[in-house]
Amino acid sequence: MLDYDINKMLFRISSEEHSAEVIKNILESHPEVKFVSLVGIDIGGHDTDEKIPVKAFLEDIDNILSRGVQTDGSSVALPKIAELNNAKVDIIPDLGVHWYVDYNFRYLDYLTGLPVGTLRIPSFLIHNEDFECGSRVILRDALNLFKKELLEILRENPYVFRYIDGIDGVDDIDSLVMTSATELEFWVKTPDEKGDREQLFTAQMLKEQYWKRTYGQVRTALEETLIILDKYGFEVEMGHKEVGGVKARMSHGGSYDHVMEQLEIDWKYADALQAADNENHVKYVVRDIFTRYGLDVTFMAKPIEGVAGSGEHTHLGLAAKLKNGKTVSLFAPADPNKDFMNPVGFGALMGLLRNYEIVNPFVSSTNDSFNRLKPGYEAPVCIVTSLGRSLEEPSRNRTVLAGLIRDPKKPIATRFELRSPNPKSNTYLVIAASYLAILDGIKEALKANKTPSDLEKSISKKSGEEDFYLETDREYRSEHNVFEFYSEDERNKLFGKAPSTVWENLQAFEKYADRLKIFHEGGVMPPIVIESYIAQTISQWKNELHDRIIPNTMNYIRECKKRHDDNDFSDYDIKLWLAIDKLRHEIGKDSIGEKALLSRAKDALDNEEYELASQLQLEIQEKVKILANMYTTYKKNLM
Repeated sequence: MLDYDINKMLFRISSEEHSAEVIKNILESHPEVKFVSLVGIDIGGHDTDEKIPVKAFLEDIDNILSRGVQTDGSSVALPKIAELNNAKVDIIPDLGVHWYVDYNFRYLDYLTGLPVGTLRIPSFLIHNEDFECGSRVILRDALNLFKKELLEILRENPYVFRYIDGIDGVDDIDSLVMTSATELEFWVKTPDEKGDREQLFTAQMLKEQYWKRTYGQVRTALEETLIILDKYGFEVEMGHKEVGGVKARMSHGGSYDHVMEQLEIDWKYADALQAADNENHVKYVVRDIFTRYGLDVTFMAKPIEGVAGSGEHTHLGLAAKLKNGKTVSLFAPADPNKDFMNPVGFGALMGLLRNYEIVNPFVSSTNDSFNRLKPGYEAPVCIVTSLGRSLEEPSRNRTVLAGLIRDPKKPIATRFELRSPNPKSNTYLVIAASYLAILDGIKEALKANKTPSDLEKSISKKSGEEDFYLETDREYRSEHNVFEFYSEDERNKLFGKAPSTVWENLQAFEKYADRLKIFHEGGVMPPIVIESYIAQTISQWKNELHDRIIPNTMNYIRECKKRHDDNDFSDYDIKLWLAIDKLRHEIGKDSIGEKALLSRAKDALDNEEYELASQLQLEIQEKVKILANMYTTYKKNLM
């Protein structure tokens, strides 16, 4: 229950209110806001946070708004750019987006009775005063390049306006708007609750939790979160239970314990840069509110093996604001009863698919993300799209990588849903890379003077058919369940073999080096930025594998102990235990003549033999999965 007057709180300072005088007046009228923080996003997606007292901020407001504050290379992840011996980094406020107040809901200001707040100002990072860098910079520059080059290509190919309703030519356009939105899925649980994987899996298969009513503190936390998010102006569309979870139990004290549930919150789309900022702040609000009610929150992609993971489906749209005041989708067809999309839309989707191998390293950059991206429960692993079985039957194929979302009665809502990101993906880089891939496809489709009919044939091509843009030996469209209709070999042949580790994913930058020009163009992601991202991603992968995953795996192996009583066992118990113990030794027990898998993996990482480490990681995962299943069977057979 809210124990403060929410209507008296300041939740945001809009982009139109960023003059020094207006900011000063607003902050002075809201004494509950005690601090200001400049939020720069580094190449790893981490955000900076400091506490500048409001009084100090206001005394130096003109200087801070124009020149920001200083930090150093040790406080941000910018490898190969801001090193320890060349570490000067400035954090410069972005005056073009909304700023949000981050509240400490556990700490009420004694004068106002309101939570103590920190005004968080999204910012850009600048190294050595002249090199802008970091994730927000990349997204900003990608959007600016997209707008500039798209207007040029539209002007050079006016034929396309025959297929776009409401626009006669490029001179009708006042501005371009790239809109984006994310769907945030997450798990909540009471502390120390591990849950029974089989119960969770059964509940998932029976859809016992999907969109069901919430209870107890989960309901209270969810409702309070939705109320507060609306106060920020995010325009929440819904919050609901996702497919994962089991029914909580009521304790003797009347509260619910043994909580383990998966939830989703959706809010309205925004301009792409603002959308990424919005998502960043929503996660803080969600975590703060739910923990206040004694619930742990995790944004991991796959917190529980064998149970539905958490995705963060990212929607990508494109519209034109016209000089007559109207807004028109640049993906939607002029006649929705004749075409799925116009040439811009088809080209955009083809660009995303053809270039996805080099987009994917920005989407899936953690060990956790690959735990989710495996054939199975709505986790996309194939580079394939779905348009719909017919114009009258919009697609809702949830097994594809990128789906076309369309409503003939609402053309402005035409967009793509990229289903591979997860809550820990760096949304700034995901959106930036996606729009640069989209731009490449639009350019090629329009330069080739292709009609919607031509492009539908291209994206629907069969393997072996040549195309002006798409690869000959690949297919890009399927209206089937790609996990059930095709075998694994067929999927790999038709849609490309999906990477299984972070290291494999990063190899796309070498394998498809010729395609990186779409990122380099306009200086959006020059080679040094790609190198910085690779270095940061490898460091994160290596350290997590070496110092967290391998030790945790060893702890699990130690937990797989002999359980049967020597006076009460069957021959089946003995057979299972001998197989389990042999596998335990193979994974984790060194001998004089041979090291175990875990030790070999650590050695490979120490020696920077990353290809070998990646292979061993997959072997360890497979053997641990076998071990876990055998040990479960073994325990259940004991009396």
